[in-house]
Amino acid sequence: MARRYDSRTTIFSPEGRLYQVEYAMEAISHAGTALGILAKDGVVLAAEKKTASKLLEQLASSEKIFQLSDHSCCAVAGYTSDANTLINYLRLEAQKYLFTYNETIPIEQLVQKLCDLKQSYTQYGGLRPYGVSFLYAGHDDDFGFQLYHSDPSGNYSGWKATCIGANSSAAQSILKQDYKEEITLKEAKSLAVKILNKTMDTTNMGSDKLEFATLSVSAGGKVVYKIFKPEEIEQLLKDEGVLTAPTEQTATSDTPSGVQ
Repeated sequence: MARRYDSRTTIFSPEGRLYQVEYAMEAISHAGTALGILAKDGVVLAAEKKTASKLLEQLASSEKIFQLSDHSCCAVAGYTSDANTLINYLRLEAQKYLFTYNETIPIEQLVQKLCDLKQSYTQYGGLRPYGVSFLYAGHDDDFGFQLYHSDPSGNYSGWKATCIGANSSAAQSILKQDYKEEITLKEAKSLAVKILNKTMDTTNMGSDKLEFATLSVSAGGKVVYKIFKPEEIEQLLKDEGVLTAPTEQTATSDTPSGVQ
């Protein structure tokens, strides 16, 4: 039945479904886990890197967590090439707003701009939806720290804690049990390590398989984005009692090419 209606994003099935959008969401479900936790003093983003090899050059740049502006960052799950295009769009829109109004763009407004673009790719023939989901962390003077999630259809929603990618259902169950109001940034980092330790498809956790970032406010009131270095991730795992192993083996999986 699906084959009659899945050739274009503009064709609804008799059940009212857009199969191309559902296929994009299925691709994301095979990507590495990414989660966000909103704390009273910041936001934690953590992600699993699917590709790990001793032959891969460990660049200083991140492949799952990206800074968008001085007050916002995001984590991605899905096709990396799609994510790179959309991240460039987000950064450009943030700088346009800063240039025009001389103030940082509110994070929800930035999310809305991207979701409008995503949704347009489900309206016209000859286009396909972007195969990537985002977790956005941001801060503004009116609402403080915020965490949002968007999917290929262009929908977005605000969260206290959420997860995307592989094993997201199991991660959500742990978040429902262990998340508490007024959680601190330190507690949020511990919770993120606990969830990744239980949901990742590996028994050996290490800095080559993880990315961590935090968004917080310094003592002087300045918003600070911090991406953790490999040695800082290793120390965090040791502090939480998670054993790490040598990172020399090459990861193998059935993940589609380009999905991270």
